[in-house]
Amino acid sequence: MADKLPTEFDVIIVGTGLPESILAAACSRSGQRVLHVDSRSYYGGNWASFSFTGLLSWLKDCQQSHDSEEDMTASWQDLIHDTEEAVALCRKDGTIQHTEVFCYVSQDVGDSTQKTDALQRSPFSEASATLADSLDSAGLPKERHPAYFSSHEAPCEHPERSDREPSSSPVAAENSLEKEKDREDETGTQAVSDGDKDEDTLHVEDNTEQPKRSRITYPQMIKESRRFNIDLVSKLLYSQGSLIDLLIKSNVSRYAEFKNVTRILAFREGKVEQVPCSRADVFNSKGLTMVEKRMLMKFLTFCLDYEQHSDEYQDFKECSFSEYLKTKQLTPSLQHFILHSIAMTSESSCTTLDGLKATKTFLQCLGRFGNTPFIFPLYGQGEIPQCFCRMCAVFGGIYCLRHKVQCLVVDKDSGRCKGIIDHFGQRISASYFIVGDSYLSKEACSNVQYQQISRAVLITDRSILETDSDQQVSILTVPPLEPGTGSVRVMELCPSTMTCMKDSYLVHLTCVSSKTAREDLEPVVKQLFIPFTEAEDQEELRKPRLLWALYFNMRDSSGVSRSSYRGLPPNVYICSGPDCGLGNEHAVKQAEALFQEIFPSEEFCPPPPNPEDIIFEGES
Repeated sequence: MADKLPTEFDVIIVGTGLPESILAAACSRSGQRVLHVDSRSYYGGNWASFSFTGLLSWLKDCQQSHDSEEDMTASWQDLIHDTEEAVALCRKDGTIQHTEVFCYVSQDVGDSTQKTDALQRSPFSEASATLADSLDSAGLPKERHPAYFSSHEAPCEHPERSDREPSSSPVAAENSLEKEKDREDETGTQAVSDGDKDEDTLHVEDNTEQPKRSRITYPQMIKESRRFNIDLVSKLLYSQGSLIDLLIKSNVSRYAEFKNVTRILAFREGKVEQVPCSRADVFNSKGLTMVEKRMLMKFLTFCLDYEQHSDEYQDFKECSFSEYLKTKQLTPSLQHFILHSIAMTSESSCTTLDGLKATKTFLQCLGRFGNTPFIFPLYGQGEIPQCFCRMCAVFGGIYCLRHKVQCLVVDKDSGRCKGIIDHFGQRISASYFIVGDSYLSKEACSNVQYQQISRAVLITDRSILETDSDQQVSILTVPPLEPGTGSVRVMELCPSTMTCMKDSYLVHLTCVSSKTAREDLEPVVKQLFIPFTEAEDQEELRKPRLLWALYFNMRDSSGVSRSSYRGLPPNVYICSGPDCGLGNEHAVKQAEALFQEIFPSEEFCPPPPNPEDIIFEGES
């Protein structure tokens, strides 16, 4: 590191996940001196997005997730006074488990079209040699971080403090050149900028192209690596949700672009079908009879103001939502649509009130930015934390990636944290400390009972429900296939979302873990897809072909209370990782609650001042 960091800040934040990044922006915007560090080489933590080769490098790092045995105590002792003690932080990320990778397409560099058997169908630990060979043979560098992060990024950055929109920031410089190149190269994709439009307007795309098919090989995927932006966590933004409101209020939305989710799908009787959502969709649907259309509209109208008609559900408060739907004289298909595709809830665990609330939320979000309640950020979910990091940098925050924090320094008398010691041995003081859950040591988390999220990432050759347009962004909830299992959320992204290469689709599967990710999700994968070389009869050919698959389990710390952690000083606050929900409501609420706890008299992420209203020192 060329220059040492300042030795004193108001707030030090360790980890660049979504809640940490929102807090960093809020603290910096309120005038606090913020140091935001992350031991990783990329922004976002478990909220990050990766290029294809970047994801493979991330998988290698996950295989080496055990804590280093190196003893750093000696380096602390010179900096720890007699009246202080050191609380060690975790030096390796242990939130990802059970990673398994399967490749079903040709890995022969010299043959891009020949049909071959699935050459790779083994856990990633056995695939690392093949990966290295593929990277070398393709003549490409082995990325250790997403393509949008500069390989020569300095360990720390101190943007000049300014109230104006920056020309560069922790992520602006890294993103701008590559995104411009992607936009120029990607045919048929036009980004829509909001400019000076209405404040409720986000950058939203609407693309329509005729479907095309081609055969994709593994070397092509490596070569087109930067066309992929693969999220570790699969989420959408509710158009009337708290994250959208925060993006618009704080003007952070100007750093991002979005695309409408174009359709809601349902899986029933072994088939995928589209669910009508809006009033126009309902009455234009050919899959519903006129009687069903009237029944559905009547029930949805009731859900919009169900609180005013408590007598309708008073006797069913303790029942499940699925049982309540049966009493409304709805047909089985309508019950299925409402339960799994509109409320998106579980048959067994969702109560009537929760189901009605979820249905109302869905309906209230319709029509703001499109015919569905959801939008998706171009270039992936990992863009959102970067947007808030950029805002923090605009107002003077300092950012350091690849910067490890060895320990917290705690005063024995007061029990409060006084500072940190980084891997350079520098001691940095602050008043408040915000730490991501993944950085806490095993000792601090010894009493914590974590849940797990099962995740799968698939690359396929066509959509699970083909239409005249191949630019569909779809969300599907697959109900439990067997008793005792949970529903699985499926999100399918097309190339115009800037998350996958041309003529491919990126599919995310998510559910609450009961076993390993592969055991939880593979039955659903087999229902919807067929491995690339196994489609022989016409029935199988109707399914999308599976080109590549990744399974992994991710730790869910969203339900952990502060009291569950051991030995935390009162001025150290913990941010959780991603939860299993579809939206980002938990992260936003957690960030706002922590900010109000730390700075109760400050406004949370107020709108930035207009440039013409700024008065610089020396001006009359």
